[in-house]
Amino acid sequence: MKKLLVCSLLFLFSPALAFGQAKVGTAGAQFLKIGVSARAVGMGEAFLAISDDASAIYYNPAGLVQLSGLEVMASHIDYPADINYEFLGVAYPRFGGVWGLGLYMLNSGDMSLNDYFHPLDEDPYSSGQTFTAKEYALALSYGVSLTDRFSVGLTFKFIDQLYETERASGWAADVGTLYNTGFRGFKIAMAISNFGPDLKFIQQSYPLPMSFKFGGSMDVISRGSHKATIGLEGSHPNDNLEKFNGGVEYWYNNLLALRVGKRFANDTGGFCAGSGLKIDLSGLKLGFDYAYHDFGHLDQIHRLSASVKF
Repeated sequence: MKKLLVCSLLFLFSPALAFGQAKVGTAGAQFLKIGVSARAVGMGEAFLAISDDASAIYYNPAGLVQLSGLEVMASHIDYPADINYEFLGVAYPRFGGVWGLGLYMLNSGDMSLNDYFHPLDEDPYSSGQTFTAKEYALALSYGVSLTDRFSVGLTFKFIDQLYETERASGWAADVGTLYNTGFRGFKIAMAISNFGPDLKFIQQSYPLPMSFKFGGSMDVISRGSHKATIGLEGSHPNDNLEKFNGGVEYWYNNLLALRVGKRFANDTGGFCAGSGLKIDLSGLKLGFDYAYHDFGHLDQIHRLSASVKF
């Protein structure tokens, strides 16, 4: 009887156990998962339902409808081992909606080529040669309002991974929605990111890092010179367990911002913090953002973003 009970329990819970297993390393093009905005990272990347600047190209194309004019944004990230990540985004209202154009680039720099066939005295496993790895993505987005409170957006991306003379190329798409309830700035958003066919490198194919995301945001303080927004987000990636993000952004006089956030169930640390500054210069609205991300065993990561609104 006990054996029958144990077998029955294993049968009932085995699907849940299989569903909960991480599939780390089963998807490629991981650079597509790197957050592009210092503002968003500062609040733990719980940014899906906010997405009210040019970084909506990456986070949620439906959020582009919140832009009223031309905006240009650039971001820079310094990773360990001299790895750099760059983002450039342009958003422009046109033809009944808002268009966005984004460029992502990850550059590994020069790396030592190691093998057993070209030994050196100072390093018996080094060939004395170097190689580089670069990954690019060019994104075209469009967001449009279907009603005064509901919007949808689509991003199409061309992806190119280059390792010396070998490369893998393909495409992916993001689809996002955004609903503004009208109550205290409460917004709900959903998105599917990096949906597309497998990439093929030489003879090996691998899937893209697709993810389904759901999030919300609300203005918990909106009084005079003070405004505070809280954001929450959950995601279900195809190559890992479910992840959850939460963060808060506080603005004083729409001039100075402070942010703090937490990324739960992430392999690379969780605590995030940051700040922001807005400057109105002869009709041009300049924005500068900084974010600190505790990357766990891989040290700290610093992000810088700058934007201009015309």
